[in-house]
Amino acid sequence: MSSGPAPHVASSASDATSACRLLLVRHAKAVPKHVAEDFERSLSDRGRADAPETGRWLAESGFEPRLVLCSPSRRTRQTWQLIAPALPDVPPAVYDDRLYNAAPTALATVVAERGAGVSHLMLVGHNTGIHELAMTLCGTGPPKLLERLGEGLPTSGVVVVDLPGGWQGLAPGDGHLTAFWAPAH
Repeated sequence: MSSGPAPHVASSASDATSACRLLLVRHAKAVPKHVAEDFERSLSDRGRADAPETGRWLAESGFEPRLVLCSPSRRTRQTWQLIAPALPDVPPAVYDDRLYNAAPTALATVVAERGAGVSHLMLVGHNTGIHELAMTLCGTGPPKLLERLGEGLPTSGVVVVDLPGGWQGLAPGDGHLTAFWAPAH
């Protein structure tokens, strides 16, 4: 379930300074809700296997973030910690309380605030907010990828969105769906 690396988005030097790439990652599969309080839920065996696969896909596809924004929940932190070793250059991670089970508008606000000066940013978060943000942003893209995105975002899934207007332009429909990937099951 992958698409190849994205073509370069910028067409001129001025575009290159404002265009940004957002990597939206849904946390890996967690233990059931009845096992622990939601914030403290850890990854399941499947989640611990899938998260490193997500990291390998990101590295092989050339989708390397320069900064990671991560929900502080246990399952999102574990997901990021299992993705990171596969990346050639591990970026800094910021754990922001506002990302825990956040609505798409809250996610967009944090991205716009924290993304200043960063061209490639990864957000590790939760459904439904992260899927809804992807759906809201992606106004263009390959029809098959847009259709797959409309069907949902599986755990450990990645949505790559190119934003020609940068972080301040996180408006509905302004993003281009560049890639969509999830572990095969």
